Amino acid sequence: MTRMRKLAAALSAAAAVLLALPPTASAATAPHGTFVRENFDHLPLGPVTAGRGWSSDTFHGSLTIERGATGHGRELRLHTEGNGRAFLVLSGLAPAGNSLWARLRLRVDQFPTAPDWAHWTIAEASGSDAPTLVRPLGGQYVPTSGADFWGVGSDLGRTGDWTAWKTSAPAVAGRWSCVEFHLDATDNRVTVYLDGVEQPELTVSTKQHGGTADDFVFPRFDQLKLGWQLYQADPTPSSYDVRMDDVALSTRRVGGCVS
Repeated sequence: MTRMRKLAAALSAAAAVLLALPPTASAATAPHGTFVRENFDHLPLGPVTAGRGWSSDTFHGSLTIERGATGHGRELRLHTEGNGRAFLVLSGLAPAGNSLWARLRLRVDQFPTAPDWAHWTIAEASGSDAPTLVRPLGGQYVPTSGADFWGVGSDLGRTGDWTAWKTSAPAVAGRWSCVEFHLDATDNRVTVYLDGVEQPELTVSTKQHGGTADDFVFPRFDQLKLGWQLYQADPTPSSYDVRMDDVALSTRRVGGCVS
């Protein structure tokens, strides 16, 4: 009987661990340290405003679950009109050490070609303790080059409103990319990876960034938005579609971007 009670206790403890996992995490497939995982396969096709562990934020925009482009699984399509926004919102975050890794697959159908210096955001991290918005994924249309480029940026903090775009990191429309970023609070450092390759020119940190001479300092992160926002009115094109899949947040690099 003692042996049976021990076995029952062990099974009960294992069940408790599984039940304690966040609803967006997968015990079977999530890498160690992963606390958010979303591939949209469990959601019904059609318009959506929320999923397991996430909500949405839209203005002249919408979120829709569609069949995957390869015919397998499902993906999220975010659509906006004009300078609207459409975001998947992960709230209630409390990453250990105020640091996290993010990985997502992404396709932007078209980037803006007008007005000059049109600015767009794909990821925005924030915290309720400070107004600073950290934008690890975004970019800008640069009229002198006639193209859009990736850039890390921030707004509402001591360093002001800035996007540190680089011409060595062109934003290519109409193709899937595997995008990663690391928010490292030890030096308020943002590091970006495209298709598994680090983009060191996009790295920003406490002393090296694109804003004022003040230090760039993270808020205490509790929310991450993933999607699309364009800030200028009457852009060209007049609407935007972004497709997203395989979202994961972790205390360590998730990987999976190198085929």
